[in-house]
Amino acid sequence: MKFVTAQLHGRTFLGLLFEEGLVIDIQKAEKKLYEEEFTPVSLLECLALGDKFVQHIETLAELVKKESERESYVYSYEDIQLLAPIPRPMKNIFCVGKNYREHAIEMGSENDIPTDVMLFSKTPTTVIAHQDEIDPHLDLTNELDYEGELAVIIGKEGKRILPNEAMDYVFGYTIVNDITARDLQKKHKQFLLGKSLDTSCPMGPIVVHKSALPRPHQLTIETKVNGEVRQKANTEDMIFSIPEIISVISKGTTLEPGDIIATGTPAGVGKGFNPPRFLKPGDVIDVTIEGIGTLSNKVRL
Repeated sequence: MKFVTAQLHGRTFLGLLFEEGLVIDIQKAEKKLYEEEFTPVSLLECLALGDKFVQHIETLAELVKKESERESYVYSYEDIQLLAPIPRPMKNIFCVGKNYREHAIEMGSENDIPTDVMLFSKTPTTVIAHQDEIDPHLDLTNELDYEGELAVIIGKEGKRILPNEAMDYVFGYTIVNDITARDLQKKHKQFLLGKSLDTSCPMGPIVVHKSALPRPHQLTIETKVNGEVRQKANTEDMIFSIPEIISVISKGTTLEPGDIIATGTPAGVGKGFNPPRFLKPGDVIDVTIEGIGTLSNKVRL
């Protein structure tokens, strides 16, 4: 199952990608088939419903397949405007730093490869959608950088989660571009401000349920800037796996449905070049992850 949060004719809805290039408007489909809407418009609210939500959507999709007249609630993917899958997360996004060996080296040296999970966060106000523009914040930074990442979306509440149970707490996956102001990081000697400028967390374009992406540690991840490949790796190269990350975070922090964990970026960020190749107005960044799609955003002119 693949979900979108989208708008059509000014109306926001939760959609399910259905067949090739088609999207089911879940709420309108319910109204047509059941004469009543059951599902919240917000994916965040849906996640709180747990397995009942997934089972209901599976049943709904099967009913839609059998319908011959479905034009009123099945749209072309090309006709809808995508929003971020979770436009306003409930709390800060958990982010893993230096989780690919070569990236840790390009940001310092062999001595910078972490032996424990390195964590920071991005505020909810950073989130924007696929094809939204990134504010360059020219009055604040001259060193805006990109970081393509696989993001995990938590599906149920948990604390002190064991690594061998961690995947049970995952709902699905999306793409995040962890836009970073490197000079603000250096100036303030911490990550929050440099990672939390408005529009610095493009997210999307879709959420893939874990059942449709059973091998999250075997995915090709690639970032292009203006069509040039800057980052290319595989999620199998992560230093700390998704179960390890979830277990470490949850030892003292309760994870809740809708929590987002960005799992780190591979080598090839702008700061890693000599000289550095930071983003500038007009640049287009495309982050592609196998099985999910491409998240594309332009730096505002």
